[in-house]
Amino acid sequence: MNRIALLAALLVSAAATPLAAETHRIEPGEGAATRLQEALILAEPGDVIELGEGRFTLTDGLSLDVDGVTVRGAGMDKSILDFTGQQGAGEGLLVTSDNVTLRDFAVENPKGDGIKSKGADMIVYSGIRVEWTGGPKATNGAYGIYPVESVGVLVTNSVVTGASDAGIYVGQSRDITVSENIVTYNVAGIEIENSRGALVINNIASRNTGGLLVFDLPGLPVMNGGNVILRENVVSDNDTPNFAPPGNIVASVRRGTGVLVMANDGVLIEDNAFENNPTAHVMVIAYVQKFDDPRYNPYARNVIVGENAFGRGGDDPQLDGKEALLAAFGGALPPVLWDGIVEDDNGLRIAEGVTGWTLNLKTPGQSMAEAQPGPLTLTPLESWEFPEVGAPAALEARLK
Repeated sequence: MNRIALLAALLVSAAATPLAAETHRIEPGEGAATRLQEALILAEPGDVIELGEGRFTLTDGLSLDVDGVTVRGAGMDKSILDFTGQQGAGEGLLVTSDNVTLRDFAVENPKGDGIKSKGADMIVYSGIRVEWTGGPKATNGAYGIYPVESVGVLVTNSVVTGASDAGIYVGQSRDITVSENIVTYNVAGIEIENSRGALVINNIASRNTGGLLVFDLPGLPVMNGGNVILRENVVSDNDTPNFAPPGNIVASVRRGTGVLVMANDGVLIEDNAFENNPTAHVMVIAYVQKFDDPRYNPYARNVIVGENAFGRGGDDPQLDGKEALLAAFGGALPPVLWDGIVEDDNGLRIAEGVTGWTLNLKTPGQSMAEAQPGPLTLTPLESWEFPEVGAPAALEARLK
């Protein structure tokens, strides 16, 4: 390459690559909404958008579509994006770019979801609070933290309260870690749906309708969820009446459910602490609604319940035939309850010392009144192998 061509190439490269990342600090107050959205639009890869302490009053949702940007506040109780007066029903913040880090700020009272990221690979949510401050209501937004259709997701050290569907929902994604979060007074505390390779570890799920959900549903662009580990979580007092809007899939979640696994393939539940989940600590079920998706398998498969700490629970189940079930089980349902609907012999397996029963139902949609409860007769497991799952280590490294 001659000297003129080399100089031209260097000039093009310099124009395409920012000389240095910049920090754009936005303070609350008059015009803050406009200044914040402008910063999100004009940011370059590597830039930091820094939110000052205080309350940002917003009437429209925000959006980010630039790769490699960090949005950072002063703390989840110090930098607050307040959407109480939001017009329309969109998200508080929508992210559609890769390698984004969201940390240390709050989103309050969005009309729709709190923070949604779609197709945003290698995304980090850390120290985020999403809250509907009026308490559980069907008019609250569906999801608090909502990454979907992504590869590489880390949600950590965050708090979500009041979502009318799921506090933390990860859908149609893979390579996921959800760790050290607190989810309260949501319909579902944490939900992993149609996703693979998820580690849900060391979270507190309390006072939701259901604590931790692992679902696979038909008719979605990404199918065949599985390889999910639920480990070292505290799942307690999930006794909030279901307040999901009618027709929502989680509207069928029973008040008092600790863990609910539905139609998923490969779920390991171990080393969790369960207490006072009045329907059941762990329920494993088939999908019972009609569907016309030939890709879909409605059965729960390869579900393993290892050693867990099971306290009081199952003594006030929200199930059809409640009185008969309680009588059959001596006043409280067992820690692990399976509907018994199975494709073959790889439905539910339990470790030595775990008490599990099956309702011995035969087909999806069969009435609970036809249940014939009996202890699980599958051979207890002494050990098992499970694939390595979770988000890439590079995502954790961003927070150091």
